[in-house]
Amino acid sequence: MQNPVLVEVTRGPMVESRHRGMAVVIDGDGKVVMSLGEVATPVFPRSAVKSMQALPLVETGAADRYGFGDRELALSCASHSGEPEHMRLALDMVSRAGLSEADFECGRHWSSEQAVLIAQARAGDKPNQLGNNCSGKHAGFLCLSCHAGVDHHGYVGYDHFVQASVRDAMADLTGASLGHDNCGTDGCSIPTYAAPLDKIALGFARMASGAGLGTERAKAAKRLMAACMAEPFYVAGTGRACTALMSLAPGRIFAKTGAEGVFCAAIPEKGYGIALKCEDGSTRGAEAMIGAVLAKLFSDDEELSARLAQWSNKTMKNWNGIEVGRIRPAGELA
Repeated sequence: MQNPVLVEVTRGPMVESRHRGMAVVIDGDGKVVMSLGEVATPVFPRSAVKSMQALPLVETGAADRYGFGDRELALSCASHSGEPEHMRLALDMVSRAGLSEADFECGRHWSSEQAVLIAQARAGDKPNQLGNNCSGKHAGFLCLSCHAGVDHHGYVGYDHFVQASVRDAMADLTGASLGHDNCGTDGCSIPTYAAPLDKIALGFARMASGAGLGTERAKAAKRLMAACMAEPFYVAGTGRACTALMSLAPGRIFAKTGAEGVFCAAIPEKGYGIALKCEDGSTRGAEAMIGAVLAKLFSDDEELSARLAQWSNKTMKNWNGIEVGRIRPAGELA
């Protein structure tokens, strides 16, 4: 079976490009609400599962020990843009455990927000690990390790206490087998595991509904999702899709992007988990897909559904500001 075309890119009156993909929506009991394409295909969810990776930080009491509120927890689930607020908070988080920028093991890169990048270059700054889009997650990892009394050096390694804790939490949520056979290395150097797309959606449904989870894990999941929805800027940043989607419906949508065309989301009030992948790894395709899926799931709220549908249809303009085409949902998502 070939995955269906779910997004079209037009130029003038013609379709110029097409994006195939797969998307699945599952409730907390494992019932399939929507399924498009080969949703049992294993995919690397990449950064889309950072909220799952942050569960041990909350469950062990580390987050409470270091006084983390909504902003800190949101940043621990973030792929942020490296804006000053993100960098300051990541440093503040690890400083509470007596650590510094030098203790991160995520690697260095510039801010992805153009205005910040220009300011950094003009000031003669050099990229550091606080600006890494994963520094919030790594701040959580470092604090988890310190709270547990485990040497934090090498915390990105497969066999380290931190990654073993993350792997166990993700396996419990998704029901997928996670190990060396389906393990790769993520951009920030931690292990990333390929799992069937529908099992990833199930994991988010369980986080949203608490179904099938122990009391403490259900409480931790609810707390992390609530923090992200309360502080969407700290999950992504200026002009970013995750921040925009959660801001469209405060407290009603959890959304998190991942590399290579992955997007995951949850609707707590419905207990739904959502996972999708634009087959060619395109971000523009994945963003159009997630907006369209959410619009369909909120069909009982006409105003919100219309706003989400509008958000998923993007106008493309050239450098003179002339409209030249659109990025729009297609097929069953049209």
